[in-house]
Amino acid sequence: MAGQSRKWMILVATIWIQAFTGTNFDFSAYSSSLKSVLGISQVQLNYLATASDLGKVFGWSSGLALLYFPLWSVLFFAAFMGFIGYGLQWLLIQNLISLPYCLVFLLCLLSGCSICWFNTVCFVLCNQNLPTNRALALSLTISFNGVSPAIYNLAAKAISSPECSLYLILNSLLPLITSFAALVPILRQPPPQTLPQDVVRRDSFIFLILNILAVFTGLYLLLLNSVTTVASTAKIIFGGALFFLVLPLCIPGIVYARDWALKNIHASFRLQGSGFNLVDVDDLELHKELLIGREEYYKNTMNGTMKSEEEKEGCYEKVIVQNRLLVLGEELPARVLVSRLDFWLYYAAYFCGGTIGLVYSNNLGQISQSLGFASKTTELLTLYSSCSFFGRLLSAAPDFLRAKLYFARTGWLAIALLPTPIAFLLLTASSSERALEAGTALIGLSSGFIFAAAVSITSELFGPNSMGVNHNILITNIPIGSLAYGLLAAKVYDGNVKSSGLANMGIVDGVSICMGRQCYLQTFLWWGVISLFGLLSSGLLFVRTKPAYDRFEENRILTTDSVY
Repeated sequence: MAGQSRKWMILVATIWIQAFTGTNFDFSAYSSSLKSVLGISQVQLNYLATASDLGKVFGWSSGLALLYFPLWSVLFFAAFMGFIGYGLQWLLIQNLISLPYCLVFLLCLLSGCSICWFNTVCFVLCNQNLPTNRALALSLTISFNGVSPAIYNLAAKAISSPECSLYLILNSLLPLITSFAALVPILRQPPPQTLPQDVVRRDSFIFLILNILAVFTGLYLLLLNSVTTVASTAKIIFGGALFFLVLPLCIPGIVYARDWALKNIHASFRLQGSGFNLVDVDDLELHKELLIGREEYYKNTMNGTMKSEEEKEGCYEKVIVQNRLLVLGEELPARVLVSRLDFWLYYAAYFCGGTIGLVYSNNLGQISQSLGFASKTTELLTLYSSCSFFGRLLSAAPDFLRAKLYFARTGWLAIALLPTPIAFLLLTASSSERALEAGTALIGLSSGFIFAAAVSITSELFGPNSMGVNHNILITNIPIGSLAYGLLAAKVYDGNVKSSGLANMGIVDGVSICMGRQCYLQTFLWWGVISLFGLLSSGLLFVRTKPAYDRFEENRILTTDSVY
C-alpha cells in the first residue's frame, strides 16, 4: 500500500513540474519589451525565439546526465539553468545590466534546454513508476505543460504589476520552487513491482478520474482567467488553481478507501470486469508476443499478402504499399529509421502541424499588436495554452475509446491536424478580435494534441525501447521549423514596416512596428498552405499504417476472447 501511494505522489509531482515549466509558451508576453531594450529587428527577435526552441536539439544531454547523476540532481540542474537564463534576461529588461545580443541568444538557448531537461525527468518518472499505464501517465502529465501560460498569467495578475518583464522573473523562480516541492516524492520512489490485474483495473479507474479533474482544471483556468481584472480577485483564483493542482493527491486515497469499503462492507458491489479497464495485462503480453515472434509472423502471415501487393503497378501502390510498417512496436535503430518513408511522412506531419502552431504562439504578441489588440496578448496566450491543454488531454482518446471505437492513432493524428489550416483560413479572411480568438483556439487545440500524442505514436511505430533516441530525432523539426517559419513571418513583417509608410507604422520605445492586417496576411497564407501539406502527409501515414494497427487490434481481440 505504501508503494502504491508513493507512485501517485510521484505522478502528482510530475504534474506540478510540467504545469510550471512550460515557460517557452509565454515568450510573446515579454518579447516586445525584449525587442525594445535590445533595439533589434523582428528578424533578430525571431532568432531569440528560435534559440529557445533550439534547446530541444540538446535534449539528449539530459539523458547523458542521467547516466552519471541521480534523478533529483538532474531536476535541479534544469531548474538552475532556467533560473540563470530567465533571471539575467529579467535584469536586462529592468535595465540593471547590459548584455550583448549574442549573450542574450545563449541565455534563451540555456532556458530552452532547461525545459527539455525537465521533460526528460518527467518521462523517466512516468516510465519507472507507472509502466503499466505509461501512455495514460505521459498523456496526463504532458497535458499540464500546456496550462503554464494560464497559471503564469494568473500569478502576474495576482502580483498586480503592469510590467511584462514580470513573466521572466516568474519563469526564473517558479520552476525552482516547484523542484523543491517535488523533491520528497522523487527521493522516496517505490521499488519496481509487478501489479496484479485487479490493481491495474483500479489504476485505470483512477486515471479516468484524474483526467476528468484535469478537464475541470482547464475549464477553471480558461473561464476565470479572462474575468480577472483586480489583484484581490486574481489572488483568490490563483489560490483555486493551486488547489486544483494539489487535489489529485487525494483521488487515489479516496478510491482505495472506496475499494476497502466495498470489500468489507458490501462485497456484492465490487467492480469485477469494470468497463474502465483501459490497459489490460493480456494486451501487454500480446504486444510482447507480437514483438518477439514478428519474424515468424512475417513468414506465416505477411509474405503472401505483401508479395501480391508489391506485384501491383502504379504510383499509388508504390506510395501506399512499398516498405510500409508491418507490425507495431518493431524496434528501428536510427540508421534504419531515417530510411523509412513512414518516418518522413510522420516528420512532415509534425513539422507542418504542431511546430507551426508553436511558432504562431511565439509570434502572438506581435500579431495581436499589429491588429490593434496589444492589450489582449496575455488573454490570447491564456486561450492558446488552455486549448493546447485540452488538445493534450484529447490525445488519450484512443486509449479511452478503444473498447467502443477503435481507430488507429495515426488516424487521430490526421484528424487533429485539420483545425490548423481552417484556423489560418479564418485569420486570412478576417482581422477581427473574434476571428483572432477562434484561430488561436483552433491552433492551440491542434498543436496540443500533436505534442502529447507524438510520444505514443513514436513508440508504436518505431519501437518502445528506441523511443528515447527516435523521438529526439523527430523533434529536431521544432528548431528547424521555428527558424524557417519565424524567419518567414519576420521578413514579411519587416518588409511591411519599410514599405507601408507612416500611415501603417508605429513607434514603441523608439522601435518601428508594423500596424495593420497586411503585417501577417501573407504569412497566414503561407502557413495555411504548409499546414495543408502536413495534413496530406498525416493522411498518407494513416493509410500506410492502418493495416498494422488493424492486425494488432484483431490479434488482441482474438487473444482476449481465447482467455475468457
